[in-house]
This record gives sequence, C-alpha cells and structure tokens, in this order.
Amino acid sequence: MRTIGMLGGMSWESTAEYYRLANTLVRERLGGVHSARVVLDSLDFADVELLQSEGRWDDAGRLLAERARAVVAAGAELVVLCTNTMHLVIDRVEQAVDVPVLHIADATAARVRAAGLDHVGLLGTAFTMEQDFYRGRMAGHGLDVLVPDTDDRALVHRVIYEELVRGVVSESSRAEYRAVIERLVERGAQGVVLGCTEVELLVSESDSPVPVFPTTRIHVEAAVDRALAAG
Repeated sequence: MRTIGMLGGMSWESTAEYYRLANTLVRERLGGVHSARVVLDSLDFADVELLQSEGRWDDAGRLLAERARAVVAAGAELVVLCTNTMHLVIDRVEQAVDVPVLHIADATAARVRAAGLDHVGLLGTAFTMEQDFYRGRMAGHGLDVLVPDTDDRALVHRVIYEELVRGVVSESSRAEYRAVIERLVERGAQGVVLGCTEVELLVSESDSPVPVFPTTRIHVEAAVDRALAAG
C-alpha cells in the first residue's frame, strides 16, 4: 500500500472527512483491521484564509509547495490537497515534488462523464466558482459548467466561510442551498458538483433533484485507488 500525503487544515472540518473516508475505504477493500497509510500536514487555516482574502496566491503557492515537500520527505508516495479552492495553486505543488499529485477536478470530471452527463452546476467558494482554474479544468474534460448567479454565489460563499468551516451546519442554510441547486437545474444542470469540501457537510443527494458529485469522497476514492494499485 502506498502512503497518501494529505495537505489539510483548509479547513480541518473537511480534512477530518478525508482521513475518515480514506481509512474506511481501505478497510472495506482489504478487510480485517486494515487502515490507510497517511502522512497528514494540517495547516492553520487562518494563515491560508488571509492569503486568499488578500489575493496573495503566489505566497499561498509557496506555502503549499513547502508543506508538500514536507509530506513527501515524511514518506508520502502521492499527494492530495484536501481542498478545492487551493487547487488554484496546484501547479506550485506539482513542481515542488516528484510524486503524483491527484487533481480533485480531474477525478470529479471523470465521475461526471462516467455518469453520462455533460452539463453540471458548480457550488464552491467564490474563488472556485468565479475563476477559471476549476471550471476550465472541467471544461477540458468536455463538461459545460454552470455557476449560480451573483447573489447565489455570494450566499454559497458566505455559508462556507461563516458557517461550515467553523463546524456550523444550519437547516436554514441547507434550505437556501437547495433553492440554489433548483435554480441551477432550471438552467439546465444535469448534476451538481459539490466543489467545496465543506459543502458535503451540508448537502447530500437527498437535497437535490439531480445527481450530486461529492468531491471529497471522489478525491479520496481516487487516492485510495492509486494507493492500492498494483505496480
């Protein structure tokens, strides 16, 4: 079994899900008391959030590259960023290490295409919904990606940063997210990508009239597949 390197803490609420899911999946596949081999570096999200809010993406890239080198030095044989938004700087991480870095959007796009869909809505932070690093990556897989309108994007972003990263799961926010999803479906979305790792704490398949694609689970499954692959 290869060792998975996780760059987490962005936020730790969703990183806990990465760790739990990796161990659950390995146990399911290997049986007994097997668990995942993981090296986890958990950043202080306050540091990362400040860099995000100030648009200091070069500094953020240097920080994640440094931590990626640390997990590889500690024995990681592949790396995952336990966050959608920070894939904005994944090129810096890829350049810093000589092991595979698994892109969350690639894994998710493959799952969407396997489901036979080509028009999906995207929920995530404002960075993820409004910049091209994520939508463009999915478009490269032949997908048409819809994002909510301006007011809905502001709502989705606010709930992530003011509630979900703080461990707050609100029924009123769940209802608001359901309404956002319905509006995306009205515009032609055949499925909805939960493009923020914290959103899965709030929204599930039962909250959507179309299939949802939980990026945390999909990313972890791709990492476990790679960790357990022969050769």
